[in-house]
Amino acid sequence: MPPSRLRPPYDADERTQLLGWLDMQRAIIHWKCAGLSDADTHRSVLPTSPHMSMAGLVSHMRWVEHCWFEVVLLGRPAVGPQFDDGPEAADMRVDGTPLPQLLDEYTRQCAVSDEIIAAHSLDDVTKHPEFRDSVAASLRWIMFHMIEETARHAGHMDAIRELLDGRKGYY
Repeated sequence: MPPSRLRPPYDADERTQLLGWLDMQRAIIHWKCAGLSDADTHRSVLPTSPHMSMAGLVSHMRWVEHCWFEVVLLGRPAVGPQFDDGPEAADMRVDGTPLPQLLDEYTRQCAVSDEIIAAHSLDDVTKHPEFRDSVAASLRWIMFHMIEETARHAGHMDAIRELLDGRKGYY
């Protein structure tokens, strides 16, 4: 079940606010896909970004969650399409994969991320030695980044959805 599209309480503690904002953006990803036709699921409407479809963005967000929380923070092996020697934007190349399956995979990945968040201090730092750009990033920093990353792509999905079928709305 995707999280609700509610903002966190004004008086919530820092962890609750960070997770609340992240959950709201995750919920927007699901909402933007609601009622989308099968034909439009994989259709790209941006000529310079041929792999940026609704399905492609859901897949990308699943792999971004995996990368930051499991690989970078915990130091687990770097596995997934973005780490393979495959084509550019491999994590968005999901032709033929049904959108419900991609949304389910995203939901499950978010649940794994939430377990990691719950088990660590916001001050815990990254452990993966191969990601020099993120060495010493704290869980707090990663959560801010994930709010930014998820919101940015939710915005892409908002524009794509409007171009596909005219549906729009903020949250």
